[in-house]
Amino acid sequence: MKTSTLPSIRVEPALRSTVESVLVEGESLSQFVENAIRTSVQQRQQQTAFIERGLASLAAAQHSQDYVSADHMLSDLRTRLSKARAKIKQARA
Repeated sequence: MKTSTLPSIRVEPALRSTVESVLVEGESLSQFVENAIRTSVQQRQQQTAFIERGLASLAAAQHSQDYVSADHMLSDLRTRLSKARAKIKQARA
């Protein structure tokens, strides 16, 4: 497989020093940068997939009419919280 290069970037000397200070033994700056890029790409792919699954789930729930609105859920949670606080207050009295 033929390799390719990524564009070089200019950074402040302080950032380069900080990066160099966290390199593990035997790790080069290039290896660190490549690993950081791979990790960032993977995180973004996972985030995109997560959002796509969420949107698909929302569409399926809306289609089936089998879902609870956010307003209803928040109202229910507020009611539960109020009851729990009242119970704690009553127990302390």
